[in-house]
Order: sequence, then C-alpha cells, then structure tokens
Amino acid sequence: MCYTLECTDPRTAARAGVLHTAHGDIRTPIFMPVGTVGSVKGVHFRELREEVQAQIILGNTYHLYLRPGTEVLKAAGGLHRFIGWDRPILTDSGGFQVFSLTGIRKLKEQGCEFRSHIDGSKHLFTPENVIDTQRAIGADIMMAFDECPPGTADRSYARKSLDLTHRWLERCWRQYEGTESLYGYHQSLFPIVQGCVYPDLRRESAEFVSRFPADGYAIGGLAVGEPTEQMYEMIEVVNAVLPADRPRYLMGVGTPLNLLEAIERGVDMFDCVMPTRNGRNAMLFTANGVMNLRNAKWATDFSPLEAGGACSLDEVTTRAYLHHLFKAGELLALQIASIHNLAFYLRLVGEARKHILAGDFVEWKRETAERVSRRL
Repeated sequence: MCYTLECTDPRTAARAGVLHTAHGDIRTPIFMPVGTVGSVKGVHFRELREEVQAQIILGNTYHLYLRPGTEVLKAAGGLHRFIGWDRPILTDSGGFQVFSLTGIRKLKEQGCEFRSHIDGSKHLFTPENVIDTQRAIGADIMMAFDECPPGTADRSYARKSLDLTHRWLERCWRQYEGTESLYGYHQSLFPIVQGCVYPDLRRESAEFVSRFPADGYAIGGLAVGEPTEQMYEMIEVVNAVLPADRPRYLMGVGTPLNLLEAIERGVDMFDCVMPTRNGRNAMLFTANGVMNLRNAKWATDFSPLEAGGACSLDEVTTRAYLHHLFKAGELLALQIASIHNLAFYLRLVGEARKHILAGDFVEWKRETAERVSRRL
C-alpha cells in the first residue's frame, strides 16, 4: 500500500490524494460506508457500487469476531470473498464497541474482558488477538487496538488511558510484524491517536504513533461528547504533527459540515453511521439542507428528492412518495433514504476533492457549508 499526495490547498490544509491498495485505488478525501457485520444496512452491494459509488467500506472486528466468527471467514477466504465485495475494506479494531459495553467489560493491562451482547458469553480482546482476528478477516486496512475514553474524561483518566493505548500499540505492532496476510495480499495497520481534548496529550500521541512506519494514521476519540470546536482544535493539533505523506483517518465523524471542516484541516478519510442511521429515521441530507421526510409538508410535494442528485433514485423518487413510504412503514423507504444519503456523502467528498485540485476549495467550502447546514 502506498499514498500519493496529489495536491494541498495553498490557503488551508485540505489535501487530495490517492491511496493504492491490493483491491483498488481510493481517491481522497473519501467517506467509507459502515458495513459493521459485513453489510451496509439496507443497501445491496450492487447499489454500493453503482448508485453510491463507494470506493471502500468499513467492517467491525468485534461484530465479525462474534459472528460469523474467524473460522467461517477463514474457510471463505476472507471477508471480501465471504460478502462478494472486490474493493478495499477497512476494519475497526473493535475497541470502541468493547469499551461501550459499560457494565459487561473489564479493562486491564492484558486487554479487555467482555461479555457478548448476543449471548452473554465471556471473551478477551488483547492487542495480539485483535491483530490475528483482522488477519482472518482480511481487511486491506487494520486498526490498532486502543481504548476510546469519553470526550468528557478528566485529565487523570485521559493520561492513564493514553499510556495504555500506547503500550497496546507497541504490542499490536509486534504482532503485525510477526504475522503475515492469510490471503496473499498486503494488509496495512493504522495506529490511532488518542488524548481526549487535551492538546498536549494529543500532540504527544501524534508524535508517538508517528514513530511507527505505518501506511497511515487514525485520529480516534473525537465526536464522543466533546464540543464541536474542541474536536476541530484537536484535529489541527494532531495533523500538525502526523506525517504529511500518509493518509489521515478521522474515525466515526460525522455530519456533512463536520466532514467539510475536517477536510479543511487536512483529514483524508472518514466513516460514520449517520447517513444510514439517519436515513432509516427519515432524515435526508441534500445539497440544499436537511429534510425530515415524515413531516406533513412533504405529503404533496411531487418534486424529485433532489434535482441533479447524486444517484438515479433522486430523480425518479418524489418527496411525496418517500413520505408515504415512511408513513406506511414500508422497508423500501429505509433503502431509498440510505442509498440517497450515502450517495450524497460520497458526492460531497468527491466535490471537495475536485475543488482542492481546482484551487477554489475555500470559496466552494464556504458556500457549501452554509447550504448543507440548513433545515428544509
């Protein structure tokens, strides 16, 4: 895997590049649809390719470890073959999911002991076996095992958590270097920067992870309860330290405005459940603002979902029809809204890339940020 930095905006830190992987090239900035258990909720892979035009999807180590399990994935030849997806895949380490299991997990130096949310069975995640599990999954990009503290954590907890994350990273890296891909292609391991909302801890973490010759780096522990402006500040602190010739992945973020602000600050990769989760709840993101399709005002609006939208469904589906589907409880509503939102997110980052390359990103971002933040 290698990263080609094509352009940096002269007035901001916004970047355009290409990440080359064994399963294809990824043009950045990029948004990754979340396929937690090997599927993006409500969206077939055909639509992901043709309508959404996804270049890479994300899977989750915690969920895939519990089911279908590593033995099934090994027998299938890895997640790509198991699900029929021939483009790149990134896997989260499962750290965020494990640490969110408040009351049914126990954190210690060895790793994290937890009980399955499915059947209550006991399991242990360690830096070593999380790498082994991601080897079995076969993701093009694997994430280091870290602790994701809450955004409101006090400094004492943040300090202890960061030290543990760094010790775990050292163990992850040793396991990564001591093992090989099971399926004959290169897998990358991205370290994760933590440190809550404390600039000195974030800077220290960015410096620490930069010592590892990784193919890219991630920024974790943001959009977890801290004020939005602090999130932007931490991104600036971290990106001032991380190597400029490697991709930077902001984990679990966020709204269209969040993406634009983070791109301006030098982030290359994103993932978030918001497009599909909000879509299933009748919230549509558009170039002119956000629509709640359950609202009565759309009941007789026979205009397209979005004129000149990002996918073909936008032109042939009316707002009135989608409103009707949601009110009737039809599953088709969830599918249409999810496809629309994902296509919008991919178009948004694609447009950002075009304007970075064209040299007018600042003007485009200013005007776009105002429009996408409206409530329609």
